[in-house]
Amino acid sequence: MNLGVITAILRKDLVALTRDRFYVFITFIGLIAFVAMYWLLPSSVDETFRMGVYQTGLDQIFNPIEAAQTEALAVRQYSSVEDLTAAVEEGTDGIVAGMVFSDDFASATPGGTASVVLLVPAGLPPQYTRLMDGIASQVGYFVSGTDPPFSVATSTVILGPDRVGDQVSMQEQMRPLLAFFILLMETFALASLVSVEVQLRTVTAVLVTPARSRDFITAKGLFGTLLALVEVLILMVLIRGFVGDIAVLLVALVLGAVLVTGIGMLAGASGRDFMGVLFLSMTLMLPLMIPAFGALFPGTAATWVKLLPTYGLVEAIVGVTTRGESWSDLGPVLLLLATWGVALFALGSVVLRRRVETI
Repeated sequence: MNLGVITAILRKDLVALTRDRFYVFITFIGLIAFVAMYWLLPSSVDETFRMGVYQTGLDQIFNPIEAAQTEALAVRQYSSVEDLTAAVEEGTDGIVAGMVFSDDFASATPGGTASVVLLVPAGLPPQYTRLMDGIASQVGYFVSGTDPPFSVATSTVILGPDRVGDQVSMQEQMRPLLAFFILLMETFALASLVSVEVQLRTVTAVLVTPARSRDFITAKGLFGTLLALVEVLILMVLIRGFVGDIAVLLVALVLGAVLVTGIGMLAGASGRDFMGVLFLSMTLMLPLMIPAFGALFPGTAATWVKLLPTYGLVEAIVGVTTRGESWSDLGPVLLLLATWGVALFALGSVVLRRRVETI
């Protein structure tokens, strides 16, 4: 390979891309929009369940509930049912639900006829209603002076990462998705650049120089990889993405840039016009967006999702920036990402080379 020729082709591609006002505009606006979206999202997660209580001056009811408060449960007393109802409906003071004890709760409890009204907004997860029901039962046992008929000693075994007290904010959940969107945009840019050169036969003019087809393919691969990598690095800097083991994160982003470059060359060599390139690029990239969207809903990914080319990229970003993982934790997913990246890059190079040599 001729390094001088490859450098000349890289300069030509950079000039051609900067003259394409559409992709320059889309890239610029997209970067601003993604960064703004990140900073507008909540940066923290409130794990406290705030509950309002109304009872007619019976401290023996409120005191045991208040004593049960923890970081996960906060209780506020209201002076009337109307005030409590309004607080639940409007979310005043962060109140999520309310409990109204009947006026005769204390006297009726020993006979087993006491009643409690639970005020819950539409859409409240059922587990919170069950929690409030359990609290009401415990208050009844406390007021009546009787113990539950049966006591069960329980222990909890948490399967998977325990995020209690350390929930992932929406900003952190969006990082891999925003990074993927930037890479997707650069896939379109490279695919369009390749497609235009093939359609206008610019590649023929390049190949009558000392440049050979392998120089042309190498230059396109380098240009696409650098273009995608620079864009995603800028984004990660602006959204505070470089936390944890930066070396692992950089390797993952480089491998991700190689992967989307292969897809861009494949789409650009196969598309016949702008709409064809756009359709093919979206067809290839849409399934690969599944792991990125899956990061918005933390949990164990299905086996078929773990086999997708972009799963390693998303898992590496989430693992480094959210869970503080390192090489030993992310080695397998990085290996999978590297395998997919090399395979797709090689496939895109082969398809593009065959297309170039048949012009």
